Amino acid sequence: MGNRRVRDLCFSVNFVLVFGILVRPSVSQLIPTETRALFQAQRLLEYPEALQGWNNWTNFCYLPPSPSLTIVCSNNHVTELTIVGNKTSPSRAPYSGLRAGKFYASNQTLSQTFLIESLFTVLTKLSNLQSLSLVSLGLWGQLPTKINRFHSLESLNLSSNFIYGEIPQSITTFKSLSRLALDDNLFNGSVPDLKLLGVLMELDLSSNSLGPEFPSLGDSLVNVSLRNNSFKSEIPPVLGNFIQLCRFDASYNKLVGPFPSWIFSLPSVQYINLAENQLGGTIRINLSCSGNLTYVDISHNLLVGKLPPCMSSNITNRTVITSWNCLSSGDRKYQHSDSYCRKEALAVQPQTGSSTTKKEARIKLGLILGIIGGTVVATAALGLLILCIIRRAKERRSSGDDKTFNRSFADELSFRWSPKLSVDSRRVPQTMRMMSIGLPSYHVYTLEDIEEATNNFDPCNLMTEASQGQMYKGWLRDGSVVLVKCLKIKQRHLPQNLNQQMEILSKLRHRHLVSILGHCIVTYQDHPNISSTVFILLEYVSNGSLKDYLTDWRKKETLKWPQRMTIMIGIARGVQFLHAGVATGVFGNDLKIENILLDDSLTAKISGYKIPLPFKTGSENSINDQDSSDPPGNEKDAEKEDVYQLGKILLQIILGKLVKSPSELGDQRQMLEWSLTEHPTQLRTATDPSIRGTYAFQSLKTAVEVAVNCLEKEPRKRPSIEDVLWNLQYSIQVQEGWTSSENLSTRT
Repeated sequence: MGNRRVRDLCFSVNFVLVFGILVRPSVSQLIPTETRALFQAQRLLEYPEALQGWNNWTNFCYLPPSPSLTIVCSNNHVTELTIVGNKTSPSRAPYSGLRAGKFYASNQTLSQTFLIESLFTVLTKLSNLQSLSLVSLGLWGQLPTKINRFHSLESLNLSSNFIYGEIPQSITTFKSLSRLALDDNLFNGSVPDLKLLGVLMELDLSSNSLGPEFPSLGDSLVNVSLRNNSFKSEIPPVLGNFIQLCRFDASYNKLVGPFPSWIFSLPSVQYINLAENQLGGTIRINLSCSGNLTYVDISHNLLVGKLPPCMSSNITNRTVITSWNCLSSGDRKYQHSDSYCRKEALAVQPQTGSSTTKKEARIKLGLILGIIGGTVVATAALGLLILCIIRRAKERRSSGDDKTFNRSFADELSFRWSPKLSVDSRRVPQTMRMMSIGLPSYHVYTLEDIEEATNNFDPCNLMTEASQGQMYKGWLRDGSVVLVKCLKIKQRHLPQNLNQQMEILSKLRHRHLVSILGHCIVTYQDHPNISSTVFILLEYVSNGSLKDYLTDWRKKETLKWPQRMTIMIGIARGVQFLHAGVATGVFGNDLKIENILLDDSLTAKISGYKIPLPFKTGSENSINDQDSSDPPGNEKDAEKEDVYQLGKILLQIILGKLVKSPSELGDQRQMLEWSLTEHPTQLRTATDPSIRGTYAFQSLKTAVEVAVNCLEKEPRKRPSIEDVLWNLQYSIQVQEGWTSSENLSTRT
């Protein structure tokens, strides 16, 4: 009787998950907003066969359900949407369109113009959606974080598409989600903490590239499929508490460690598939299997010893597959030798003892040989570089550029800078102008364009709100994502003056800025003043901030020294453009590490700079909705304050951690300044361990000198932004010379 009740429970759960929502009757007429959303989805999905019959007379709530389309309504809202296409999935037709981080569409996918962000923006207008299934439609792109806007979602199925990247953390915010199917896609990386999904009963992540760590799962699960991924860790013992688990499939991974014998004793388990892994050791001979267990596949692992009696072939109604292990039970013709399994098990275990010592000795020998060979080449390259620097210094002295001044200890370091900014630097260099090449063209938009982009300023699209206005996320007609900043201005002068100021704004376009892409001005009479609302469109950067990369250890590992140097130079170029790229210059900017955004290619973009528009006498507004007062002192002081903040960012990049207080900043600066005079190992010890072995020491030393000088207490002793940029470029030249001489083998 007990076994029958367990089987009935497992069957009932599956029945409810698959059919429970389908039987709800369609008895409503949709509200216009959701009707428009369905037509927009039809267009964005490029008119799949299941949706081709839709027209202005279609009553969506009364469409008969079919295997390819089901729409269920309740109280004038869509509660279930299921669309199944006929596109081939990645597992059925191996796909090579994701190359070097860029996706290339094909006839297996939706076109290159498809934007998954736009699709989910439209679908989130179905605010009462409880079940969403988009299967075999050729969807591609990274799953947007806005998916958490489906507040009532109970079932989500996005299987058999081409969605790539990591599963967003926002997916764990669903309170009622009982089914999650993301199988047969191109997901990779770590799985979010699914314990947060307290009522999740069915999980299917099979046929992706997820891993290497085994996912964190909740004990409410009934069916779990992790088949065909890249999990390489042990199966956590906490699964032994999953008393409702009926089906568990983790086959075709690279799971290691001792075999989890306890899994056969779970009270509800019926189906277990752990084939094609690297699980080793023995299965407990006195094991008691669950009476509900009907299928076991543990083939192609590294198991040795005998099988317990409860897994004998004599047990009726139970299929057990054990081939290609090293087991002594059953037919030895389909087993490896014991030595094979023990050898392979050692190969997937961490090295210890003397073998580790020998390995370390080999590594050290390789390092020594690498140092000897690389030093010869590096010395020649460095000599040529020093010769160029000496020649340039002579040229500068002959032209009268060098100045003499009192210098602190930090000033006497090998750091080239001049205390005054040349007037000629206000002219925009050709290289600076070239940094806007490739950016979208600047447009003047209408109010209707802005309303369409923000869905009539839908509160769901509101990102921030401050005293001067709001920031909305928007989507233009071409599908591109933008930020729309709404600013209210009371003018004392004619509207023509505001248009002249917008001309300045249109020039704030640079590769290393969150560039301004366009604007719209709405002017109205607010007696006795003229008031205007200015809508500024900014490019949207979705890959997170530099702060995110330094606080998330997985992201930080991607930022080796060459990548950090590139980011440093990008920030400095952005600041240089703000200071000298427009006629008036933009100084006193909100330069903080959280305001440095990184795009998909890790290009740095400054988001915290001032927007030079007047909001009240002597006041300007920051791009991040932070009110800012007059720059301290004068333009020169504001320039040096930007250099100081730049030094703070550089210091955090070098240390690989955030600096949370002025006192901590002073201590860290002093520590780096002190380490410059000590043995080189002191400087190496002070820097982020994540970059060790990836930098040329002289490159690191120069960057540290830049940071230390930028953080001088007296503004007059800080370098100009031009000198900061010059020294950072010198630093990366040294790094490139070191890299080209194959010194990457000399890990420090």
